[in-house]
Amino acid sequence: MMIKEVIVVEGKSDTVAIKRAVEADTIETGGSAIPERVIDRIRRAQKTRGVIIFTDPDYQGERIRKIISQAVPGCKHAFIRKADSQGKRNLGVEYASPEAIRKALAEVRTEAEAPKEQITIEDMIDAGLIGGAQAKERRILLGEKLGIGYANAKQLHKRLLMLQITREEFAEALAWVEAQEERK
Repeated sequence: MMIKEVIVVEGKSDTVAIKRAVEADTIETGGSAIPERVIDRIRRAQKTRGVIIFTDPDYQGERIRKIISQAVPGCKHAFIRKADSQGKRNLGVEYASPEAIRKALAEVRTEAEAPKEQITIEDMIDAGLIGGAQAKERRILLGEKLGIGYANAKQLHKRLLMLQITREEFAEALAWVEAQEERK
């Protein structure tokens, strides 16, 4: 599998994991203190080939994703499930299997400047994604089904808007979440 876009990852170990799974070029941020020269490389890559941001499913990975998204509009996003990126002591793309990486790249989402339709905070409350004992578990399942990763309520809302998740996709994913809950 060859990826046309340049994949932005956090470090060298992530690059190694990506190259085990697919044929792709990467740019490494070297952590969350991203130098301006790296941002410039990402901007250049976005103009010429497109960029996929593929960071760890943790706080630092989300922080890096946010920094790059703000500096370089229009990026694509790949999300890996926490369960697929578990190392002995922490989470990371570097610990994911080639299959999990390929799956995340197959489900890439495109960032949008202005959402066509908006899923509101009220919609999320009604769906049991905010408040209540099962809200976190429901957000985990929803993120898994939509291929956008886990996020707290505020970040999930931002992702739903940024990635233009439609009301139809949202409803289908919620139905799947409810089916999963019924199985338990």
